[in-house]
Amino acid sequence: MDSFKPEKFSLKKIIIGKERDPLDPTTFHKISLIAFFAWIGLGSDGLSSSCYGPPEIVLALHGHIHLGMIVAIASVITIIIISTSYSQIIELFPGGGGGYLVATKLLSPMVGMISGCALLIDYVLTITVSIASGADALFSFLPSGWLSMKVIFALTCVFILTILNMRGVKESVMPLVPIFLIFVFTHAFAILYSLFTHFFDLSGVVTQTAVEYRNSLSSLGFFGTMYIIMHAYSMGAGTYTGIEAVSNGLPILREPKVHTAKRTMKYMAVSLASVFFGLMISYLLYNAQHKPGMTLNAVLFNALTANWNSTFGSTFVIVTLISEAAILLVAAQTGFLDGPRVLSNMALDRWVPTRFSTLSDRLVTQNGILLMGIAAFVLMLTTQGNVTFLVVLYSINVFITFSLSQLGMVKHWWQVRGKEKHWEKKLFINGIGLLMTSLILIMVIIIKFNEGGWITVVITGSLITVVLLVKRHYNNVRKLMKRIDTITESIAETEADYVPQKDKNFVYDKNARTAVLLVNGYSGLGLHSLFSIFRMFGDTFKNFVLLQIGIIDAGVFKGVNELEELKNKSHEELQKYVSLLNHSGYYAEYFTVTGLDVVDSVDKILPKILEKFPNSIFFGGQIVFEKEKIYTRWLHNHTVFAIQRKLYHQGLQFVILPIRV
Repeated sequence: MDSFKPEKFSLKKIIIGKERDPLDPTTFHKISLIAFFAWIGLGSDGLSSSCYGPPEIVLALHGHIHLGMIVAIASVITIIIISTSYSQIIELFPGGGGGYLVATKLLSPMVGMISGCALLIDYVLTITVSIASGADALFSFLPSGWLSMKVIFALTCVFILTILNMRGVKESVMPLVPIFLIFVFTHAFAILYSLFTHFFDLSGVVTQTAVEYRNSLSSLGFFGTMYIIMHAYSMGAGTYTGIEAVSNGLPILREPKVHTAKRTMKYMAVSLASVFFGLMISYLLYNAQHKPGMTLNAVLFNALTANWNSTFGSTFVIVTLISEAAILLVAAQTGFLDGPRVLSNMALDRWVPTRFSTLSDRLVTQNGILLMGIAAFVLMLTTQGNVTFLVVLYSINVFITFSLSQLGMVKHWWQVRGKEKHWEKKLFINGIGLLMTSLILIMVIIIKFNEGGWITVVITGSLITVVLLVKRHYNNVRKLMKRIDTITESIAETEADYVPQKDKNFVYDKNARTAVLLVNGYSGLGLHSLFSIFRMFGDTFKNFVLLQIGIIDAGVFKGVNELEELKNKSHEELQKYVSLLNHSGYYAEYFTVTGLDVVDSVDKILPKILEKFPNSIFFGGQIVFEKEKIYTRWLHNHTVFAIQRKLYHQGLQFVILPIRV
């Protein structure tokens, strides 16, 4: 009877979870989100802004509270227009149409990069603002002596959400579903209750709004009144930031993805517009005013339950405020879900280090999640979770992305005019979206700039500068590698001068010396490494094994078809090496395996290679720069050194072949 072997204890598995198999066809289904869960994970950003957007609008009105009705109507119209225009983006980019990809494909890569940088900063702010607002909502009904713990609580939330997202997309959303539903039900009840109990006062609100507007015109003038309205509108602009997230998050949605995304967009737009407009009216009906140490929503809910049974009323207020804190934490998910996705797309295009496109064994872009978490942690610590200040920094960047996306769509519909059905209607929708988002962008920059918005502009500009430097480095390396490809491939045409020729009747000899060469496609780098083996060892090796690891990164992990394409491409490229070696009389085989990590994948295929070729020496090429710098180590992987260490502990030889560029 076999003795039972307990599974090896692993702290990582306990915290992050067991690894997932990316090659299992059911994996995509298991980790994808249906529309309801996507509404929670992606749409909650906009819905949660009702906890700080409307209150900031009221605060910015400086006592002219009834002008908030005008701002509320304008905001609802904006939500409808932007969500409708993004539904068209979803249809045009079914594989994921976030602001970065839309601007890149429809305008230019440079414009796409600017859009991507703006989005990254905005998603960091999404995490920070959401959690800081959640802390405000929670501590607004706790004893005032506890306020000193608010920042520590917010920082802890950033840490916990970072860990949850490293476990996986669905794992980070599922625990928050009950609290999300409590938020929806409690706020829907509060809004409907205020409307029904003050039904006959609604006409008075409209009348008072008209009176307030006329009085403002007479005392402040037209431009003064418009400034107050526009300033309040800009302070609530963070309300629209979650709309873009759905189109960017298409890859994590359940098939059919376009249908799921459009349904998610409807859920989000309807819920956002309803809660936003309902709260603004409720403020007016109850004449809610800001009170020190309390959020405006807390003031509203206390006023709403003033005539209720004290126990029932206080319980409702506490549950509702806790749900607000929770929904704001859920809203931070948008930054954690879409921020790393933007990073991975930019990494695939070499705007940021390529390591941001790699997936962890939980099939998430772990490096991107860590970066977003660390950035939000630092920002929270720096600003001490000051929501008013963070809201000033917020929403500028998302309107840069909005405007560029709408511009790209307008350009597209104009280019396909006459070929696309109903192109006039589609052009009109995105045209209105472009006009509105551009005006909002200009307005937000002008109004918020001197209040601290310039900080966002400086941070975004600094990020763009860094990204341009990274791209320049990768472009220089690409030029050098292209030169190697050209030279080496021309050499391959006359391989007799570089590969010792043998008898064409090559045969497999298990005990013969075998060179196992790790390659990454049929390229100059691989050919250079192969020729280096012959240059250094002559015809010592009788057998050659070509080993390629097909890495499953964010660009590949989109569906079963993409994985099949990766496998087929690996087979085609490796066969070229085998044909070249066979032509020179050497026995050659290839092995290929797809995985998330090169070192782990090599370790898994190793026994199979050694079983057939026990007398093997392993080789791998490594780019060496003439002047090694700190940033080159971070921008390029040094996988061969990790493989060498792995094989060293198994008593196997691994020779690193330097390739100077």
